[in-house]
This record gives sequence, C-alpha cells and structure tokens, in this order.
Amino acid sequence: MSLMRIRLELGRMPDAPDGDRRHGYELIAPLDRYGHLDAAEWSVNKDKCGVRCFRPSQTDRKGMLRHVGRGWKFDYFPDRNDDDEPIFRLDRHVIAPGLYISITEEDGVRRPFKIATVTPVQS
Repeated sequence: MSLMRIRLELGRMPDAPDGDRRHGYELIAPLDRYGHLDAAEWSVNKDKCGVRCFRPSQTDRKGMLRHVGRGWKFDYFPDRNDDDEPIFRLDRHVIAPGLYISITEEDGVRRPFKIATVTPVQS
C-alpha cells in the first residue's frame, strides 16, 4: 500500500508574501512510485483518504479526498456540493516536497499551496 501523509502550506500571495505555514491542509492519499495520485489504490482505500484543513483563528475542518472523473477534490459534507474544494489538475501533478498545487477554497479563490512534507502512513 502506498498511503502517504501530505502537508500543504499556503504559498506566496499578495496578502501573505512569505506564504503561511498556519494555513493549509494535511491529507492521506495513495501515491504511485512516480509521485502521482493512484486512483486505483484510492478506490480500494478511499475510506482512509481524509483531509484536515487548518487556518489561523478557525476550527479545523475534516473531510475526505474524492476522485471525480479525472479530477480530485476535498469534500467536507458528502450530501452537499457547495463545500467542495477542487484541486487544480491534481491528476497531472507530481506530489513531492517543494512543488506547488492550486486549490480553489470555499470562498472561490484559487490559492497556491506548497507541498511541505510527504511521509508514509504508519500502519
């Protein structure tokens, strides 16, 4: 099994010129040997693929990583769509420390997130 714990931290933005380690996500996701999300492995272990969103002065939100078509999203309430946070072209990205991905957050703004760490999940 290839489940990894991935920490994302807000990248540089006009209102955060150095990024912000206090604003981000921690998720559990299966990666293949090339660092891409593994959709087949996800389908077997999707109940283990969660996400925690953290921000300064806010309560953490917990949800699930969902595979939709070729895309991926964070889903906090399965019976609603207005809470979903799509991840831009995650099906094409390599997940490795130092690289960036973009997430459209619940306020509709797409923000860059730096991949801070990728570590194996301990069984």
